[in-house]
Amino acid sequence: MATDELAPAPAPAPAGGDQSPAFSFSIWPPTQRTRDAVVRRLVDTLAGDTILCKRYGAVPAADADPAARAIEAEAFDAAAATGGAAATVEEGIEALQFYSKEVSRRLLDFVKSRSADAKPDPPSEEAAAPEAEAEAAEPAA
Repeated sequence: MATDELAPAPAPAPAGGDQSPAFSFSIWPPTQRTRDAVVRRLVDTLAGDTILCKRYGAVPAADADPAARAIEAEAFDAAAATGGAAATVEEGIEALQFYSKEVSRRLLDFVKSRSADAKPDPPSEEAAAPEAEAEAAEPAA
């Protein structure tokens, strides 16, 4: 028996001469399931025990869900406008990276603006001036 008889026969080429594999995937746009997972993670980040919450304050659960959905939707729309329909895997990866950065940037902008809104306004210079003048007028002991 010859050794070439043991070798498996090559698989027939697909019709039309296309040599691409039967399996393919697309990285962009993300599936709705993936987008929902991003929203859930954003809610956990906004309302949970995270570094952002410790620094900027936690968002109440009732406010975290709509904020997370808005952040994700805005990031997706920005990435879709920039990346559009990715024709190659590399373009899809770039669009996905842009989307991820947009989610992070918008999340940080949201918590910072919320934190700034919660802080009382610092006293104006005019309000602080009389106090400074009064302290300067008192003799040093």
